Amino acid sequence: MNDPFNEGATPRKVLCAGEDAEGRLDAWITAEMGSDFSRSRMKALIEQGAVTLNGTLCTEPKKKIAAGDVVELVLPEPEDPEPKGENIPIEVLYEDDDLIVVVKPAGLVVHPAAGNWTGTLVNALIHHCGDSLSGIGGVKRPGIVHRLDKETSGVMVVAKNDVAHRHLAAQFADHGRTGELERAYLALVWGRPRQLRGTIDAPLGRSSADRTKRTVKREESADAREAVTHYEVVERFHETPDANCLASLVECRLETGRTHQIRVHMAHIGHPLLGDPDYGAAFKTKANLLPDDARKVVNRFRRQALHAYLLAFEHPRSGEVMEFEAPVPDDMEELLAALRA
Repeated sequence: MNDPFNEGATPRKVLCAGEDAEGRLDAWITAEMGSDFSRSRMKALIEQGAVTLNGTLCTEPKKKIAAGDVVELVLPEPEDPEPKGENIPIEVLYEDDDLIVVVKPAGLVVHPAAGNWTGTLVNALIHHCGDSLSGIGGVKRPGIVHRLDKETSGVMVVAKNDVAHRHLAAQFADHGRTGELERAYLALVWGRPRQLRGTIDAPLGRSSADRTKRTVKREESADAREAVTHYEVVERFHETPDANCLASLVECRLETGRTHQIRVHMAHIGHPLLGDPDYGAAFKTKANLLPDDARKVVNRFRRQALHAYLLAFEHPRSGEVMEFEAPVPDDMEELLAALRA
């Protein structure tokens, strides 16, 4: 138990399961703790050895809870909520007093969060912008108005003051339906969609099997959110006599901006992205059908082959339509060259 008179004591929380207690340990503790922790954070704490069940260390988040169980949780030290600047190199395409346009490399997390409080794009931008950064929400930090997955590369725009933040956020919320916003991605997918050009209109929500993933949902599902992706096949690799092919380069344009949208939508129509560990793992063996050199390159490609190559928007101050493009990074260029050989 926690000793309030011992300043060096480790903060702990003891929870006792009532008669109606049931379900997974991580879910039960999360519910008992209210809004203090997310389920994913609680799962991580259990796996790190922060929980005992009836006096015995328990590192299994799936462990079932039962009436009368006593759970003790070692509370983590509070994290600093205000990100600090870090000297992380970034590629800047454009910068003025209102915004900065950068090319995010694969492997860089956009915003500090549980498990990634440092080493993010935000930390890099705070260091880069210095005194030119205005106080967004009362804190000097960049205004993130859209995100890319950690392992997705590409063009991003970031606001440097409150006015620009609100203006850009409104454009992204509108998804370009009535304004100038335009986003386009290049994706390498397995196979070739039956239609070379089409629209995937399929609502997305959290996967019930893994809350970190997304899945296509029925429209009537409580967490279903509209998701629309327009795609066009721009190049095909290793075509077969039946007009099929082993892989394709696809341009995707978003009408909505859901988490993992392109990755889930392309997997949904049977053509997941090369290298995608979450939605394309079942297709890894298709690399064995490629020539040896191409197979080796594909097998060592360890991320989803997705790059946000184009971004256009209206400047929040001048009203000018600005358009930026970034070529695919070296690892995707190597992958393309291998498939073309």
